[in-house]
Amino acid sequence: MLARILAMIRKEFIQMRRDRGTVVIALMIPIIQLTLFGYAINTDIKHVPIAILDYSQSPESRELIQAFTQTQYFTLKAYASSPEEMTELIDGGKVRVGLVVDVDYAKDLHRNRPARLQVLVDASDPQVAASTLANANGIAQTRSLTILSEKVRSVGTPVDVQIRAWYNPDLVTAYHVVPGLIGVILTMTMTNITAMAIVKEREMGTMEQLTTTPLRAIEIVVGKIVPYILVGYAQVTVALLLGVLLFRVPIRGSLPLLYGLCSLHILSYLSVGLLISTVARSQQQASQMGFLIFLPNMLLAGFMFPREGMPPWAQTIGQFLPLTYFLQIVRGIIMKGLGIQHLWQYVLPMLAIMVVVIVLAVRRLQKSSLS
Repeated sequence: MLARILAMIRKEFIQMRRDRGTVVIALMIPIIQLTLFGYAINTDIKHVPIAILDYSQSPESRELIQAFTQTQYFTLKAYASSPEEMTELIDGGKVRVGLVVDVDYAKDLHRNRPARLQVLVDASDPQVAASTLANANGIAQTRSLTILSEKVRSVGTPVDVQIRAWYNPDLVTAYHVVPGLIGVILTMTMTNITAMAIVKEREMGTMEQLTTTPLRAIEIVVGKIVPYILVGYAQVTVALLLGVLLFRVPIRGSLPLLYGLCSLHILSYLSVGLLISTVARSQQQASQMGFLIFLPNMLLAGFMFPREGMPPWAQTIGQFLPLTYFLQIVRGIIMKGLGIQHLWQYVLPMLAIMVVVIVLAVRRLQKSSLS
């Protein structure tokens, strides 16, 4: 049995050598995606254009405006002279935020009354609006604390709040995105590359030749999977190297543990690709089915959106996706330095899903023309 499997593996490597374009594309995917996501995707919205309508025209209001415009979050684009001009600036897309300072802003501060200001936000993009509102509120609260501290300096601050952000204190988006991309890249490429390779053999007529050999379905499965496992590990290595070199992502956990648990994810989606290949009748159909598999993984596994904010039915679907658990594993090892004792809650369900998918793929192959 081992000799037959080794012969099948050797055949796959020969076929991969002849089709170098597929392997090159597989290795280029992590480079392209990491570069795009790492540099372009950033949930911390900065340099939002802002317009100012200052009714107070006082030193206090100018200090407030300075607090907004001297940060990286807002860039001053215009001063409005009336509410109509402010509306026109926002409607025309010239600014995304309008800051309106009340005429009695300075007087209210000196009288120990709440000083009023209004923040107008173009919420046509909810993500930008949410980030902008949070930043504006934070700046306003910081300014309030500064004013209060000046008034109670002789008495002392009644409450000393110390905030500590663990694992990613600078809130660098790349630290969150890069580990997640490892799982996303493997999901996409392992599924498609396996399904396309087998369907391509069927279209070329070489698959029928395998049915005349002594190879059994399980041996064909193992022979097909092993070479692409190595491709998957090559992708993981490229992604980790780029993450460290380009984005300075710290790897706090065990690399051998990470590589070992990557095998569960790689095998799961290679088996999904094999399952697709037994159903698809053309490379185009296999590609479309691979995309249908990839789409819920991308949206519901927790890579793009937090699963805690999803409705219950979406969270339930996500529990049947290996990527959901792998994202927790890879981020736990890379960002938190967790060991296997903390990862069993993710490893066990992922292992169960992998076994089920492999069994389904083998049975489907046995019932297909391969048996």
